[in-house]
Amino acid sequence: MTEGTISAAAAAEGGDTLTRLEQEGEIAADYLEGLLDIADLDGDIDMDVEADRAAVSIVSDSAGRELNKLVGRDGEVLEALQELTRLAVHRETGDRSRLMLDIDGFRARKREELSILGAQAAADAKASGEPVKLAPMTPFERKVVHDAVAAAGLSSESEGEEPQRFVVVLPA
Repeated sequence: MTEGTISAAAAAEGGDTLTRLEQEGEIAADYLEGLLDIADLDGDIDMDVEADRAAVSIVSDSAGRELNKLVGRDGEVLEALQELTRLAVHRETGDRSRLMLDIDGFRARKREELSILGAQAAADAKASGEPVKLAPMTPFERKVVHDAVAAAGLSSESEGEEPQRFVVVLPA
């Protein structure tokens, strides 16, 4: 195989991946629009592809907080809706989905808070020379913290069993 053939094949595969992720987003949007209709809630659906996964957001154009019902306490309802949406995508495509769902900016705000937490835990581990154990977190939350710790130049690992799995930040 020539180098040009490899590049063309890689480009075609990348295009296929993007098309597949866009299809996941479309299926998820249709599913979520139906859910919003059933729940009689107003919201707009935004779709994107971020970090090799489909990302779907439900945003409200009104100042009301009615979408908070779909977030629930500490994002519990959001997590459940994300799993249901992934199942709807799986039913249509036959493929496992890694789709991320955000509602009214909840995940975006949570990501920002967790990035700060991860950076602070890294600073604490550097200063003390001791591992820093954090509270139990969801897989999404742990991933954000791991990324923040890595950006600070340290390493981290997850320990424990779900739902009590937590991050340990390791000193240099």
